[in-house]
Amino acid sequence: MVTRVPPRWLMRILWKVHRAVLRISGNRATLSEPDGRKTGMLQLHTIGRRSGEPRAVVLNYIEDGDDIVVLASNGAMSPDPAWWLNLQAGPLAAVDLVGGRRPVRAHEATGDERERLLIAMRGYTKFGDVDGIMAMRGGHTAVVVPAHAS
Repeated sequence: MVTRVPPRWLMRILWKVHRAVLRISGNRATLSEPDGRKTGMLQLHTIGRRSGEPRAVVLNYIEDGDDIVVLASNGAMSPDPAWWLNLQAGPLAAVDLVGGRRPVRAHEATGDERERLLIAMRGYTKFGDVDGIMAMRGGHTAVVVPAHAS
């Protein structure tokens, strides 16, 4: 099976439109919860590692108990997405979910946790061919867990 992703220019336009719809709707539109087959959509808020400015990005996610899980795939392109670099520099962040905003502390899943979460991701249609996406990127693709911060 050949993994196909939309052209980078189209992905950037779609991400900008999605963020605008979220902003205009007061975060009521386009956010969704995972349903066991389809991933959910969240908005992740980080602080720019170089600028110190607030940043936001819309991502697909699944749930792992009380935590959420995202794939740092950057639309199947290299390099790593800026949001993941921002989280590496400062793991405290926030996510907007259907139920509202919550604080999180992100970490990269490794070892058995990573393998377990990759198996779970493969069962969701919106992630597509997880293995194909990671192969297209070349190198390492982080499985990121923005865990509920208390």
